Amino acid sequence: MVESLVRDTLTWLAIPEIGLAAVFIVCFVSATLLPMGSEPAVFAVVAADRSLFWVVMVVATAGNTLGGILNYWIGMGAREAFDKERRTRWFGWLTRYGSKTMLLSWLPGIGDPLCTLGGWLRLPFFPCLLYMAVGKFVRYVVMTTVLLYIPGEYWKEVARLLG
Repeated sequence: MVESLVRDTLTWLAIPEIGLAAVFIVCFVSATLLPMGSEPAVFAVVAADRSLFWVVMVVATAGNTLGGILNYWIGMGAREAFDKERRTRWFGWLTRYGSKTMLLSWLPGIGDPLCTLGGWLRLPFFPCLLYMAVGKFVRYVVMTTVLLYIPGEYWKEVARLLG
């Protein structure tokens, strides 16, 4: 049952007409504090139609960046939870490096909370947006390009092992 669900989902994600919307939604949700990865969806759509590479990169970056912005706004709302002294002591490095720290928003495990902290500390919004988008775009381009160079036989073997 689970194998069938995974196979059907991957088939659905590989359809370019539906794939771009799916890429946007998956990338948006994966950038929130919910534990989810977007790379399989991005790669599946590009692997299905390589001519969509740059379109998928832009759509994935937009969805993932908007998810990061949601985290930023959540952080702004949570700011009052800690007093200023604790914020400065715990997150002084983030204040010191400012918006540029959003270049790290692509990192698994720490990138999403980093965006939340950026909002919490009220780092300047537009520079944060720019650095988030750049970091996320570079991640998708590098990751997808690397995956495209892995031979197709490898992916067929992975599919065979999964069911």
